[in-house]
Amino acid sequence: MTSELSNDFLWGAATAANQIEGAYNEDGKGLSVIDVQACGPHGREETDGVIEGKLYTSHIASDFYHRYKEDIALMGEMGLKAYRMSIAWTRIYPSGREDEPNEKGLKFYDDVFAELRKYHIEPIVTISHYEPPFALAQEGGWSDRKMISCYLKYCRTLFERYKDTVRYWMTFNEINCAAVPFGIMTACGVNLSIRDPKNTEQLRFQCLHHQFVASALAVKMGHEINPDFRIGCMTAVMLNYPLTCHPDDILLQQQTDQEKNTFCGDVMVRGKYPNYMNRFFRKHKISIVKEEHDDEILQAGTVDFVAISYYMSNCIGHDRSAAVSSGNLLSGLKNPYLKESDFGWQIDPAGLRYVLNQFYDRWQLPIMIVENGLGAYDTLTEDKKIHDEYRIEYLRQHIQALKDSVIEDGVDVIGYMPWSAIDLIALSTGNIEKRYGFIYVDVNNQQEGTYERYRKDSFYWYKKVIETNGEIL
Repeated sequence: MTSELSNDFLWGAATAANQIEGAYNEDGKGLSVIDVQACGPHGREETDGVIEGKLYTSHIASDFYHRYKEDIALMGEMGLKAYRMSIAWTRIYPSGREDEPNEKGLKFYDDVFAELRKYHIEPIVTISHYEPPFALAQEGGWSDRKMISCYLKYCRTLFERYKDTVRYWMTFNEINCAAVPFGIMTACGVNLSIRDPKNTEQLRFQCLHHQFVASALAVKMGHEINPDFRIGCMTAVMLNYPLTCHPDDILLQQQTDQEKNTFCGDVMVRGKYPNYMNRFFRKHKISIVKEEHDDEILQAGTVDFVAISYYMSNCIGHDRSAAVSSGNLLSGLKNPYLKESDFGWQIDPAGLRYVLNQFYDRWQLPIMIVENGLGAYDTLTEDKKIHDEYRIEYLRQHIQALKDSVIEDGVDVIGYMPWSAIDLIALSTGNIEKRYGFIYVDVNNQQEGTYERYRKDSFYWYKKVIETNGEIL
């Protein structure tokens, strides 16, 4: 058993194109499903195209498109060994239907990768991170099987263009979120709202099946183009503990964990639908429409590693009168043993160790943590400092849990990429006031500000963590 992390451990940080890049209509980029989600008093609202007078914060976001050299230089100064990023589908294929890719979009990522290489930063690329083309969403998105061929055309373009530049790929961000109401527009690319009566579990799980097939075909294609590619799946951890030791709570927790946390991984790692989902499909009257060779495709396109996002945990139980907590993607019941963030998310570093052990025992593949962080209200002082000890403490505890998983438990964790490298707009609200970054971006929710970058205290702390390979926390 090792006493420390390996010297090639991928210390990094993460972002997503739709939350940092901006330049939503520059250099040939088309509209993504995020670009038509306006910011309102109750969060994002889907609009039928871009409507004058509404605020769409993705249109500027953190302005990475124009400031990527400055931002990557700061990442290099922080000592990042890896940068988990995504490519905007509509920079490459503006509507998703084009026969030929947009060269200006490809050139932008050429330049990004060149800057990363300058600072010896390994790119970890998510191919589809909640931003399918809006034109395809209007035609049914992932509910229509033709989306598979559009996605594979996009994948082939990326794999061939960057076959000597990018080694690590993830086919979909948080693929399990396609199965929850939130994912109908962002993950499934179907032009419906969360509350639309047509937003059914039947529809969402059919979309998810098409993504499983697309991912498996992309994995096979990628390995043919470059056998050294490492292509992974990525899942959002929605960890729940039983609220009590009542047997009904134990069984409910087990079934919920299967449906939310391990189902997608089982398909993408083991290459087939797990038997336990038959129960779920019967209960919810879901019938997955498959083509003749789909099961063979899933078996032939299994992934090389597992990536996760982990922020918090909740409880679950049969007592419907129990107190409810806030959460990432889904809320749950309050855990009396945990503290909460400013936004009501329960902070649970031990849960990360639990999940890492569970997933490694189950799948026996290397694991990357590609999102983990604390959203908080940060204050820029008069002397342009940001004192975010609360973020440092959160990350310190979670890195210790990671180290315990590796050193004490033998889990093969190969990278840690906190959310986020720089401040970015929130997926659910489009606001930036809930900040995650090591680097402060001087802009408010109305996109007013200088967009200047400032190093937070956590920037200097994380730099030391990386320098010492996690020995000094």
